[in-house]
Amino acid sequence: MGTASLLEEAQGAGAVKPAAMKKKGKQAKPTTEASGATADPKTKSATKPKQKRGRSISSEDATVLRKMPKRAASCSDFKSKPVRLSAKDATIENKKVQVVEEEIAALSLIPGPDDPRPNRRLTDFIFHDADGKPQPVEMLEVDDIFISGIVLPLEKTSEKEKETGVQCDGFGRIENWSISGYEDGSPVIWVSTDLADYDCVKPATSYKKLFDLFYEKARACVEVYKRLSKSAGGNPDMSLDELLASLVRSMSGSKNFPHGASIRDLIISWGAFIYEQLVGLDDAPNSIDKPFAELPALDALKDESKKIEEFAGAKIPSGGSMNAPLKIGDGGKVNQSNGSGPTSDEDEDMKLARVLQENENWQSMRQKKRQRPATSSSKLYIQINEDEIANDYPLPAYYKTSVEETDEYILFDYMDEYGMIDPDDLPKSMLHNWSLYNCDSRLISLELLPMKPCEDIDVTVFGSGVMTTDDGSGFCFDDEPGSASGSGSGSGSSSAAQNEDGIPIYLSAIKEWKIEFGASMVFISIRTDMAWYRLGKPSKQYSPWYQTVLKTARLAIAIITLLKEQTRASKLSFSEVVKRLSEFEKSHPAHISSNPLIVERYVVVHGQIILQQFAEFPDATIRKSAFVSGLEVKMEERHHTKWTVKKKKIELKQANMNPRAAMGPVVSKRKAMPATTTRLINRIWGEFYSHYSPEEVKEGDSVDVKKDEEDEPEENEQEDCEEPEDENIALPVPEPEKPQSASKEKKTRGSKSKTDIKWVGKVVGKMTDGKSLYKEAVIRGEVVGLGSSVLVESDSSDSDEGSIYYVEYLFEDSDARKFVHGRLMLRGCKTVLGNIANEREVFLTNDCSDFELDEVIKTVVVQIRTLPWGHEHRKSNANFDKTDRAKAEDRKNKGLPVEFYCKSLYWPEKGAFVSLQTDKLGLGTGTCYSCKITEDEKKKEVFEVNESKTGFTYLATEYGVDDFVYVGPHHFDSDERGNGTHKSGRNVGLKAYVVCQLLQIESPKTSKRVDPDSVMVQVRRFYRPEDLSADKAYRSDIQEVYYSEETHKFSVSEIEGKCEVRRKNDLSSLDSTYIVDHVFFCERLYVPDKGSLKQLPVNIKLSPPKENFVNEAAIRKRKGKSKEGESDIDMATNQSSSASQNRLATLDIFAGCGGLSEGLQKAGASITKWAIEYEEPAGDAFRLNHPDALAFVHNCNVILRAIMTACGDTDDCISTSEAEEMAAKLDEDEIKNLPRPGQVDFINGGPPCQGFSGMNRFNQSTWSKVQCEMILAFLSFAEYFRPKYFLLENVRNFVSFNKGQTFRLALASLLEMGYQVRFGILEAGAFGVSQSRKRAFIWAASPEEILPEWPEPMHVFASPELKVALNSNTQYAAARSTATGAPFRSITVRDTIGDLPAVGNGASATTMEYKNEPISWFQKRIRGDTPVLMDHISKEMNELNVIRCQRIPKCPGADWRDLPAEKVKLSTGQMVDLIPWCLPNTAKRHNQWKGLFGRLDWEGNFPTSITDPQPMGKVGMCFHPDQDRILTVRECARSQGFPDGYKFSGNIQHKHKQIGNAVPPPLAYALGRKLKEAVEAKQKQLGK
Repeated sequence: MGTASLLEEAQGAGAVKPAAMKKKGKQAKPTTEASGATADPKTKSATKPKQKRGRSISSEDATVLRKMPKRAASCSDFKSKPVRLSAKDATIENKKVQVVEEEIAALSLIPGPDDPRPNRRLTDFIFHDADGKPQPVEMLEVDDIFISGIVLPLEKTSEKEKETGVQCDGFGRIENWSISGYEDGSPVIWVSTDLADYDCVKPATSYKKLFDLFYEKARACVEVYKRLSKSAGGNPDMSLDELLASLVRSMSGSKNFPHGASIRDLIISWGAFIYEQLVGLDDAPNSIDKPFAELPALDALKDESKKIEEFAGAKIPSGGSMNAPLKIGDGGKVNQSNGSGPTSDEDEDMKLARVLQENENWQSMRQKKRQRPATSSSKLYIQINEDEIANDYPLPAYYKTSVEETDEYILFDYMDEYGMIDPDDLPKSMLHNWSLYNCDSRLISLELLPMKPCEDIDVTVFGSGVMTTDDGSGFCFDDEPGSASGSGSGSGSSSAAQNEDGIPIYLSAIKEWKIEFGASMVFISIRTDMAWYRLGKPSKQYSPWYQTVLKTARLAIAIITLLKEQTRASKLSFSEVVKRLSEFEKSHPAHISSNPLIVERYVVVHGQIILQQFAEFPDATIRKSAFVSGLEVKMEERHHTKWTVKKKKIELKQANMNPRAAMGPVVSKRKAMPATTTRLINRIWGEFYSHYSPEEVKEGDSVDVKKDEEDEPEENEQEDCEEPEDENIALPVPEPEKPQSASKEKKTRGSKSKTDIKWVGKVVGKMTDGKSLYKEAVIRGEVVGLGSSVLVESDSSDSDEGSIYYVEYLFEDSDARKFVHGRLMLRGCKTVLGNIANEREVFLTNDCSDFELDEVIKTVVVQIRTLPWGHEHRKSNANFDKTDRAKAEDRKNKGLPVEFYCKSLYWPEKGAFVSLQTDKLGLGTGTCYSCKITEDEKKKEVFEVNESKTGFTYLATEYGVDDFVYVGPHHFDSDERGNGTHKSGRNVGLKAYVVCQLLQIESPKTSKRVDPDSVMVQVRRFYRPEDLSADKAYRSDIQEVYYSEETHKFSVSEIEGKCEVRRKNDLSSLDSTYIVDHVFFCERLYVPDKGSLKQLPVNIKLSPPKENFVNEAAIRKRKGKSKEGESDIDMATNQSSSASQNRLATLDIFAGCGGLSEGLQKAGASITKWAIEYEEPAGDAFRLNHPDALAFVHNCNVILRAIMTACGDTDDCISTSEAEEMAAKLDEDEIKNLPRPGQVDFINGGPPCQGFSGMNRFNQSTWSKVQCEMILAFLSFAEYFRPKYFLLENVRNFVSFNKGQTFRLALASLLEMGYQVRFGILEAGAFGVSQSRKRAFIWAASPEEILPEWPEPMHVFASPELKVALNSNTQYAAARSTATGAPFRSITVRDTIGDLPAVGNGASATTMEYKNEPISWFQKRIRGDTPVLMDHISKEMNELNVIRCQRIPKCPGADWRDLPAEKVKLSTGQMVDLIPWCLPNTAKRHNQWKGLFGRLDWEGNFPTSITDPQPMGKVGMCFHPDQDRILTVRECARSQGFPDGYKFSGNIQHKHKQIGNAVPPPLAYALGRKLKEAVEAKQKQLGK
């Protein structure tokens, strides 16, 4: 019987009568230290409580104590008061639970850890006062609180009969509480009495409502910890908005939250509480985390909480905190957690009021939604009279467009489980080329719509425009509306808004809008029920309607400026402000008129815009100025309508009432054409979306880059942004989950008997250990033979279907027990494919085990399927598939068992699906191929030292004396520099491996144990140029090392790998910018003590050159055969390429300017013969650099239709009539030049995913939208051509678009075609470019080819392992992180662009002389023999941004925060703020706007290259380290690894876009090398 039995009818529901509480507040204690609290009931404030124990325990106690995560003592402010005793003990009847009266008795009866203090669990508990009335947990801050409940052992037991516990009532009092569970991710609430600590497991039913509030606050603390703690995989630099968005998602599933409550609002209101708990963890020992007190997001959360407290000030006494617990400080003084405050005596009433109010709010929210306080000073909104503002707008006009627009409702489905969502949690996008209109399509001013949601609104405004991702650009510089600056202006960045590559949409009714502003900008956003939209440049038609809004916003800025300049804002009355405004010169941007009456009229009729800006201004004296009150009076005098401001939850959407919804579709000049697909691709994707609903995809099913990671903002087309979370250098890699062995636990299966199991036939062989082998067995009438499949009960608790095993061999042991050795076959849903997988397809794995035959439930049919490969077999395979699916459907309808099939082996450890080796399956020889793979892996781990102790084998690599090895840099440097804290310098301080030479091997003499940790090696250190100085590194070859006499000794386990050190003359001239070999050269000797370099003596022994080495390029050059403009590298590469017969004829789709083709061709893997690109400037650039390729500048949908038509396969082609018509109009010669199936060996490309990046979620009606995605056409090219190899490249977040469904569908499509597939994410910076750029890749190879491996990262780069979640508990990383070391150092900004001549803002000369010789290794190779410098041109900034750039310090990490807070005078005479007002006013919510107006660090790296560099854009760090300008086109190209001879086409915007969308050629080269290795390995197998 639980605690409910303690309730007495005489006391009413919810009250508990304490049972014989014998002055528990004065219980005797052995020592004060043991209890940690005073025993004197007269003491007004307790002494400092004992420090709570952490969860670390000694090994001796490990079997007794469970792991206790760190926790912070959260509340110890309480009053010691006498306990009021009950007159009569409670009558308790409980047959199952033993009842005791004293806490000490309960502790003695319940076993558990008692050193240093008893720890127990508490269940069915109620916390109550001395009268037995239940009280909230935090009430112990102001009153004595006691416990009634069941005490259980600390450790849970699986035997339920032992979980009875002991009932104890009215014990305590509670001395303090604390929260733990931070490391485990789930909150654990502890309460402490004088005698023990209790883990609060489950409250009594009657107490649950009171306890839920505190539990959810504790859970919020843990969730915030997970997101901000680096040790927990979080990002300490995330902004408040990012933090809140993540918390809303993670906590939205809780059943404790009242219906309709805003989780976001609740978390903000708990901000001070959360802050106090996490700051309390800062003192935890051995913490590697940055102090929580220094985290901007946590500080901002606390500040937001204070704002709510200020609003509630009428109910809470001044100085009080609604959610900040009190903490006892040293000396017994009580301090407010958020700052100094009154003493505990003075605050007792306030604390009581705060706790009661909070609980009252929590309970009331269960009845109705919670209202957030309005930010405005008034809850009334004064409507503007349309007639009065009519003269400020153009004559009536109607919205017209020729663009086919998509209903906003199709694109978004963000309603939560209640059909409601908080407006603050809506997604955010950009809207370009926009117009606003009413229900009659008449253009209408945004000003007529209230800026806050109001009741009884009588105006409806709709809109249309081009939606793109909100990339941080699009600010409207109102002082230069026509400027085309590179400053981030909306006018500039949206100058080509009509050509924005987004989705044309029409909006539902606009519900509110807001303005954020600065000294020179206006930042306007509108909200519908679906999303927030930040407005870029309006359409040309609507622009006159927008100018008045901008003008009024500009006027508000001017008025605020006037008031700020006064010593007291209240000095200027409304009339005085109007007078000052009328005195403005005509050149002033806020000039209205010189007539005060006209100015007054304008201010009053447009007053709502002005009042709203004042309401949002952070300075209270400005908000409450005399001008504001005067304006409100004037507006009311004009009889404007008053509306009540009322923030409303967004309810389930109804039909979109936009008049555009009733219009028929129109032909688009440039619309998103539905993809041309083959029938197979259309079926795979169409079937999924025809059955898909959002509820079918759980949060845990998401295929993501990193668990609990925030969605990384995506770019238009292919660019992506470097995010702060990337600074998590090392993340724990969970071990791949191994399947449970079927033989781990013998199953008893009732009627199943071993007598039903018999061998068929005689023994067919013996295993190596003498066990007998058989071919078949009969199990309960079913035959189990070699190569068959059986169903075995799964030991996994989450699987009810059982596990399928493929029978490799059958054997009998010496005890006559009959066994199967089987390989696990996973259902598709258990792989990375998840819910995309075909329910009939299973995948063989390398997980095998032995299990007894009586564990077999039944046999299952699994067909090992191999279909003929090639484009010529497409139709026959399609017919087979159709027949097979029809047969399966028929069996399903008849209720017959499912017949499975298997085509691939799933290898999660390698992130791959590979072809089955059917010749090695079910041989019955006593060994299986999976076992052999496991044995081979184990052999790699074998460590052996040869008898002469001159060599050893470690991790499958042989080492000998005089060999050269890598050792981690941390073994040598005791004063390593830390990572830079600014974006561009994250590689600063990271070092490459140290190159050493093995001198001696020493085995342990006193121990027979020989392992990598016990065997020591003595090595000679070779220094690198960067070990001497940054300047030396800059001027030296990256492959150069210096000999030294310095020796070191350490264990073999510290060795990272093997390399070579040669003489410089022995290096191959084929070594290029793209480093793939572990080869160095040494010409000098370094003396560390003197810091001097000398010539290396000739007797020093280095690695010998490779045999038959011939420097062919050097020989050719000496013979005078090199061409002008052709480098040794190019000549050697071309010579090698022409001799190679292994190049793959390649089709590059979405080719851009050709970065992917450039790298792949340089690697000798492919030759691009055809390319398809939609953008004409990019297509022209491709032609310039790949003149031998046939480049088609056209829509790929049209090209595919034309090819399939030309080949007579129109019956297999699904396309629009528009694509069909456009294909028919192609020139005959162009059609003849198009590739045909059988001609293409390799297809590669990066399909744009604008729709996915803009939505991130689909609903049931989105198949029409998905059809427009280019990935369908891209996959259809592969399906139709069936090339040998296929490579898909995309942005990093491709794997998480649409909860991972897009990624999974791409994998499923390739597997359905019959391809082998490998997937992963790579960091370009680790492959030789000075830029953070993460890209997702999918390799596919035909079943007849070898699937390429991932390249090895060669350069140090500060990036974590980039993982793909395979399922809920397994992740895969394609490449290791190189943050802790790599063969070569990272490439710096100075390495990349340090030799380029200085140019100014807006430099426009497309060619110029270099003026300087190349200095760094990178510069020499990137420049080659290019005679002139091309495209060293820079975007022009407006005057104000040039001044800002000039004032940004020329030092690492400098950005807008280093600007002085002052005004500057422009050439027009206008005085403007140097710091944009919007930045400091919103910095806390946007990660301090880190990097905006930022300079690069010479020793750091570039941020991600984007399509439009601008200081207020998505990647604002775009200023040259020394020069006052934006980076040039050539500098951006070098950051991507493009050689200087590479050409770009179009204007400067086109060129930046081509570079920003490209795959870095060095990364493509690394992929190409692995492709070439795969091709050559296959040809070697075939004996070619």
